[in-house]
Amino acid sequence: MPRRILVVEDQEDNRQILRDLLSHSGYEMIEAEDGEQALTQAAKHRPDLILMDIQLPVLDGYEATRRLKADPKLKAIPIVVITSYALSGDEQKARAAGCDAYVAKPYSPRALLAKIREFLP
Repeated sequence: MPRRILVVEDQEDNRQILRDLLSHSGYEMIEAEDGEQALTQAAKHRPDLILMDIQLPVLDGYEATRRLKADPKLKAIPIVVITSYALSGDEQKARAAGCDAYVAKPYSPRALLAKIREFLP
């Protein structure tokens, strides 16, 4: 059974890139376009990993991450932030919210897959 990854990304073109990358690498992808959908999809599907954008409508990635990590049923799911927020202090802010890893956009597909495999060997 393929490992399931929830991708939380509001831009369709970015989701398409991840859809192609993950499907070709043998992962099943679930999608959410905002932080509120991320909470719903995570509770419904219990993914093995979450790839979380930060700049999202409705509920940003920081708050969505905090809420996921506060839920006893979901807190063990690793969250990898993928964001264009790459200024000094942004990674620390993401980690303070509860994310387990941080990848800055633009990213190398090979590097992103390596990061995913750290959590899903």
